Amino acid sequence: METSDSADTLLSKIDRLIEPVAEEMGFELVDTEYLCENGRWVLRVYLDKEGGITIDDCATSSREIGGLIDIKEVFDHGYVLEVSSPGLNRRLRREKDFMDVLDKMVKITMSKPLDGRRNFKGRLSRVQDGILHIVIENEIVEIPLQGVKKANLIYEFGS
Repeated sequence: METSDSADTLLSKIDRLIEPVAEEMGFELVDTEYLCENGRWVLRVYLDKEGGITIDDCATSSREIGGLIDIKEVFDHGYVLEVSSPGLNRRLRREKDFMDVLDKMVKITMSKPLDGRRNFKGRLSRVQDGILHIVIENEIVEIPLQGVKKANLIYEFGS
């Protein structure tokens, strides 16, 4: 089974491989996941585009991405490729992702505790020089993007 570091390295390789193809097809690569579920390896690719991604978009991009991964022999074992929309609670990874959701609610998990906490939930007010400024209970908390393990947009119904 893959370690977290080798899985991260593999995901970086996959991202570099498929991002140009996704962009050429008019999609933005939002996220990738590689994990073992129910005894099978699953590669999940999340794509988006202006106006949202359709089922036909997922099918078309799945054929292109799957073919490329197979030609480049990324895996030496069987895997299942799933291509889908990032959904309402989309994952945030890059500074650009955070810039796109300013003034929205986010949930952040840190790799290492920051001021004794690993989990933060609040409104993203600013992103500057690799620092996320989150409003939590009327206080601004500064979170270094480099230390973020996982971050998601929290969809607010009725907004």
